[in-house]
This record gives sequence, C-alpha cells and structure tokens, in this order.
Amino acid sequence: MNPILVEALFVLSVILIWFMLVYQFVLFFLGFLYSYRTQREKRRLIAGEIELPSVSILIPAHNEEVVIDNTLKAVTSLDYPEDRFEIIVINDASTDRTGEIVEGWVSRFSNLRVVHMSAEEHAGSKAAALNRGTRFARFENIAIYDADNTPEPDALKHLAIQLVTHKKLGAVIGTFRTVNRKRNLLTRMINIEGLSFQWIVQAGRWMLMRVCSLPGTNLLIRRSLLESLGGWDENALTEDADLSIQIYQAGYQIKYVPYAITWEQEPEKLSTWFRQRTRWVRGNNYVVVKHARQLLKIRPRRLGIELLYTMSLYYIFFAAILLSDVLFILGLLGIFRIMLPGPYNEVWLLAYLLFFGELILALSREKGEDSFVNAVLILLSYFTYCQLWIPVVIKGFYDDFILKKARTWAKTERFQVDS
Repeated sequence: MNPILVEALFVLSVILIWFMLVYQFVLFFLGFLYSYRTQREKRRLIAGEIELPSVSILIPAHNEEVVIDNTLKAVTSLDYPEDRFEIIVINDASTDRTGEIVEGWVSRFSNLRVVHMSAEEHAGSKAAALNRGTRFARFENIAIYDADNTPEPDALKHLAIQLVTHKKLGAVIGTFRTVNRKRNLLTRMINIEGLSFQWIVQAGRWMLMRVCSLPGTNLLIRRSLLESLGGWDENALTEDADLSIQIYQAGYQIKYVPYAITWEQEPEKLSTWFRQRTRWVRGNNYVVVKHARQLLKIRPRRLGIELLYTMSLYYIFFAAILLSDVLFILGLLGIFRIMLPGPYNEVWLLAYLLFFGELILALSREKGEDSFVNAVLILLSYFTYCQLWIPVVIKGFYDDFILKKARTWAKTERFQVDS
C-alpha cells in the first residue's frame, strides 16, 4: 500500500472528523442558548391573548392496532378549543383491528373522523396517505402525528401559537421523545441520538441561520403553502426531508419549538432499526438527487449551502467513520505506520472527549437524561451504535445506485408499551 496515499487518507479522516465535531460544537452552544431563550419566549406567548387557528390533525395508520388506542387517547385530550380542531385518521387498508378501534373512538368524539381505504385504494406510503387525508381536511392548518405518537396536552397549542405569531414560518415542529427508551440497550442509544440531534442540529441551526428540518411527526404546516407545493412527494421515502427543502425554496422558514413535546415509539429490535434507517438513507438519496442543484440557487446562499450540508451528513459521517476504522485496523495489524509527525493519539483522544462532552451536555437539556447510565452509553456508542451506520449507508447506496431497486414504503414494526 502506498504510504503517501495512506497518510493522505489519514489526514483527510482527521480533518473530516474534526470539522464535524467543531461545527457540531458551535451548533450545540447555540442550541444551549436557544433552550433558555425558548423558556422566556414560552412564558411571554402564553401570557398573551393569541387567538388559536383552526387545525386539521392527520394520523396515517396502516395496521396500527398495537398503538392506535393510546394515540387517540392523547390526541383527543389535547388542550385546544374543540371547535377549532379536528382529527382525521387515514386507515390505509389495514388488515388488523385498526379500523374497528378507531370507529369506537369516532362514536365518542364528534371532531374525530376516519377515512377507510380499501385494499384497492391502498396508498402504499405515508406521503400518499397524507395526500389522501388532506382532501378531507376542513381547516387552514395541517398537523401531523404518527400512529404511535402520544403528544402532551399542550403540544399542539404551542405549535399553533408560533404559526400565528410569525408570518414567515411555513411550518413549526416540536420535540419527539422516546417513550420506550428504557426497554433495552438499543432504545437507550436511539434516545441519546434523538435528543442530541434535536438540541444540536435542530436548535443550533435555527439559532445560527433559521434552518430546521421537518420530522415525520409533531409538526404544523400552513395548508395553503402545502397545496401550493403540490402536497407530499409520493415517490419520497422521507417525505419530511423533501418537503423541508421545498418550504425553504418557497421563501418560508421552519421553526423548532422544543417545549411542544410528543412521545413516540422507537425500534426495539436491531433488524427493525436497520430497515427503518435504510429507508431513511434511501429517502435521503432521492432528495439529494432531486434537489442538490437547486439548493445553491436559494438566497441567501449560506442557507442553500447549509441545507446541502445537512443532506450530505450521511455521507460525510460515513466517510469519516469508515476511514478512521480502516486505518485503525490496518495500524493494529501492522500493515502500515503513520510516519507524519504529530500528536495523533492526543488529537484522537481530544476528539473523543469532545464527542462525549457535546452529547452529555445536550442531554442535560432534558430532565434526568444526563444520567450516569447515559454517560457510559455515550462513551460506548462511538464504538458500537455509530458504527452501525456504516452497513446502513452501504445498503442504501447499493440498493439505489447499483441494484436500482424500486422504492417501497416499509412500515416500522410496533411494540406494546405502557400508556
């Protein structure tokens, strides 16, 4: 192996990892400040007399009998004027008891409706189901909750207040928390990943340049904007990422509201996690191919560059981790030795400590999450959970660009959890 090439790759991996860590530290610091700013904003907005807008809540559901009862219990209990919101469950050709369970709730709540789709009408994807459901919506704003979500009573109110108050907002998003985070080692690490992403990437980017990405749930969007964009792209496996780009291209913003909280279920099996994350990667591949060229035309230009960087995170993270792993293994085997002078052990250790510091401080924004157990899991996650993304990205890339497989929606497996 050419020693010059090896050393060049080594330097590149160090640069990539440090670029991501330093940039994420900047975002974390801004997200940390945002957590205090939002608390003041929350008190100010709640104290004001703001007329809440009318909202149609869409809940796409395909074979959700395990979770739909808890979801409807939470959504029908929202602290929101009953005459200003409706709930529409899109029963997308379910073959289990989903339809029966929802019908039982319909008989008790006048603002709850269900749209039953037959096997012939099966939408086949979340995006298609949402487009069908929007046709039945009566109100000017559309909220989305997944069928496994249990929003806190004030979640929708906080989102709605923001949309009414700030006219530049095309959509607002809240926080998603992991309801089954203590079930096993995998769900604990997913919980750490989710909270870190929201406090570093979502909150930090909003503070830096007013950029956020739509999650798949706990969001509120202006219906007029949604319809002007043609609704959700039914070819997109990550319809939320695709719609995020379109909202910014249309000149609107997406704001993160951390105190609007919903609780959702995360995969409890590694096989379920792998299928879900592969769908995310393939969805991201589609969005990159569709939007990459247009992003640099967005003004201000830094906004387009930031969106492009966010879309490329899978590949940058993958390249950095894979390069460092390969070089580490080759070094252990004695196949090569880095001859470039420098304190590389110290650099690696400092990067590892920075990785730990960012995540544990991000978790501190949620009560009880900066625990000893989570601190240990963060230390382990770089060598375990983070490495799992390597086969996921490879599988997504291989399916899309080598096999050119058709993109089909794969529903995440649900598990029984406490109410």
